Amino acid sequence: MRVLITGGAGFIGSHLADTYLERGDEVLVLDDLSTGRIDNIRHLKNHPRFDYTIDSVHNRPVVAELVDQCDVVFHLAAAVGVKLIVESPVSTIETNVHGTEVVLAQAAKKGKKVLIASTSEVYGLSNQLPFREDGNLVMGASTKGRWSYACSKAIDEFLALAYYRERGLPTIIVRLFNTVGPRQTGRYGMVIPTFVKQALERRPITVYGDGSQSRCFGYVGDVVGALVELMDHPGAVGEVFNIGSNEEVSIGELAEMIKIMTRSSSEIVQVPYDQAYEAGFEDMPRRIPDITKVNGLIGFRPTVPLDVILARVIEFYRQRSHERGSIKSPSHEEPASARA
Repeated sequence: MRVLITGGAGFIGSHLADTYLERGDEVLVLDDLSTGRIDNIRHLKNHPRFDYTIDSVHNRPVVAELVDQCDVVFHLAAAVGVKLIVESPVSTIETNVHGTEVVLAQAAKKGKKVLIASTSEVYGLSNQLPFREDGNLVMGASTKGRWSYACSKAIDEFLALAYYRERGLPTIIVRLFNTVGPRQTGRYGMVIPTFVKQALERRPITVYGDGSQSRCFGYVGDVVGALVELMDHPGAVGEVFNIGSNEEVSIGELAEMIKIMTRSSSEIVQVPYDQAYEAGFEDMPRRIPDITKVNGLIGFRPTVPLDVILARVIEFYRQRSHERGSIKSPSHEEPASARA
């Protein structure tokens, strides 16, 4: 099978490419490197069944050519990270809505199955926990730039389902909940790589808000495995699926865990949302997926607990820091538990 991955040089996309190549398939990647990184796919560049194109998903002729060459499409190209979304709302909306329209239109011409990566952000301010795929989406005010991302991804979902119902295009939608693991960057505000880098470099670990907000962090290997199985399953077409872990942790607790595991002397400091993002910034106090639906179809269950995820991310950043000669060795003057 030939697989096209838009955003394939990104964190999740590069792991998905690895998985398909290991399975024996061919992989085509399209990425403009706006948030993806060539380092994520550097190890694949000489692989005989891998090819990549550095271009935008907005380029219709390029997308058309790549869609024509493939059997299935994973559309992962999108604006990512709260920081980028708040700072660049125009780019966020254009990238998400127009890019998805281009991919769906070209796929529809050839009848190619498309999986659209959406996000838990679409649940907005809903307090109906755990979030179910058929639950209400509760958006914040349009004057709050933070919700532009959620609304743009909700439009992506409506558009994909419209193509399925009106034009018969086989589409699948997945709502991803805080996917983490090696290769993820903290550049756009992703919390685990940010905390790990701060702890390893003995800088203050910055917790936005009061740290009571909670999230569920799913391992990228589990998530990618689910994406592959959903693409293969005919029962997934025309459906929406939550994918993620249901192991909940507060951001304050997460900071403490990372500080202990890295044996860091870093201070944990709280940064008000208004200072971190923008005046009047709104956050979701809890975000927990109901994964009953995806479990019922493909048997999906998270297999990697949070402490193991953190250990793998810490090791990834330790190795990268050692290669660059920028890491500070941990002190052994006191046990790690005393630094909590």
